[in-house]
Amino acid sequence: MTAQVGSVPVTSGPLLADKVVVVGGVGPGLGRSICLQAAAAGASVVLAARTEERLRAVADEITAAGGNAIVVPTDITVDADVDRLVEAALTAYGRVDALVNNAFALPSMKPLARTDFAHISSSLDLTILGGLRMTKAFTEALAATDGSIVMINSMVVRHSEPRYGSYKLAKAALLAMSESLATELGDQGIRVNSILPGYIWDDQLKWYFGEVATKYGISADDVYAQTAAKSDLKRLPEPDEIARAVVFLASPWASAITGQTLDVNCGEYHN
Repeated sequence: MTAQVGSVPVTSGPLLADKVVVVGGVGPGLGRSICLQAAAAGASVVLAARTEERLRAVADEITAAGGNAIVVPTDITVDADVDRLVEAALTAYGRVDALVNNAFALPSMKPLARTDFAHISSSLDLTILGGLRMTKAFTEALAATDGSIVMINSMVVRHSEPRYGSYKLAKAALLAMSESLATELGDQGIRVNSILPGYIWDDQLKWYFGEVATKYGISADDVYAQTAAKSDLKRLPEPDEIARAVVFLASPWASAITGQTLDVNCGEYHN
């Protein structure tokens, strides 16, 4: 149900009821959670990434729960793939209300002075140019719905720890691009915001903590406790918690929010 509050219609039911959300960079962690939470909030979801098998597994979860989803294998560094994604979304649902750019490349984890330039270039190509390619391709459809773009960034922009240089470089550029796009696309009614997760308590991080524990002869619980101790809530956020923040920014409830960053890190960093 949609109610009128002032000049802005807002939903009184699920936050994304009758909306269509395109999620780029769907993986087994946060990308999966974003898709599932968007569907739970009432959206039809268009899943995009290079690995079709992974996409279908997530889409099957959505449809098994009674939701709607389509799968479009997409390499966001390729113009033709992204154009095909736009066409598939509009053919299936006739509209697009939100675009979530979640694709990223793993950081090199070396000091910048020892990071291969090719690694930096490939990261920028995917994270920055890929996100921009997706944004440009969906602008017309999003303008028609006063839509929203949510960029998945990282808490790496809040610190300057060793070995994160190439990752921070890419994410800082993504943040700058997101803020510029918010200004450029605002007169078309399109909102652009960023989510900055901290550590995400998923299978990948659990594996990593296990490796750290083995290296230092301590338990994985000890690694978790030492890491979580840096946050105000003394715990690490789970994928669904971050995904629900994405759903909020994509929804009409965030209709006056654009050009902003929302840190979701249990209080490890303040903004």
